[in-house]
Amino acid sequence: MKKSSIALLIIFSIVLIDQITKILVKTTMSLGEALPVFGNWFYIFFVENEGMAFGISFGANIGKLLLSLVRIVVAGFLIYYLFTIINRKQARWSVVIILSLIIAGALGNIIDSLFYGVIWHYAPFLYGRVVDMFYFKLFFIPNWVPLWGGSYFFPAIFNVADACTSVGIFAIIIWNKQFFAQKKEEIIEP
Repeated sequence: MKKSSIALLIIFSIVLIDQITKILVKTTMSLGEALPVFGNWFYIFFVENEGMAFGISFGANIGKLLLSLVRIVVAGFLIYYLFTIINRKQARWSVVIILSLIIAGALGNIIDSLFYGVIWHYAPFLYGRVVDMFYFKLFFIPNWVPLWGGSYFFPAIFNVADACTSVGIFAIIIWNKQFFAQKKEEIIEP
């Protein structure tokens, strides 16, 4: 199968799974509702995020607008870059998969920002909130631990798109030499 087909399959599949899970949570749960999945350590916990990862936001309305526009520009650039290197036959399989994960994650959250406010009648186009739902309370950090003490390890609530973006970015960090490796051109002497 061609790399471009694999990239499109990964992107489409992840965006579809992400949107299905978000719509199911949004239409069957109340905001703030938590359902235990596995014991006391994994919950489906419905929250809406107005900002970036981990609930970080800035600048109220103008910040939300800028965030939505930046997401669109970055996703557009990544799509252009991925298919450019595929067409030039410069893309390794690992790069195709990693960039496809990041693009799919970005698109999943862009869809929320663009349309969820309009669909559910709470915000105009570009101002929608991102639906998050996966919450893992893996273990409690003792109070004596600086900065994080008194809370659970990894307190973030996230979605499929966030997970794919994070995995892609961590893969780039871990395998950066392979990811950014350039092919050496053969030197032909006359």
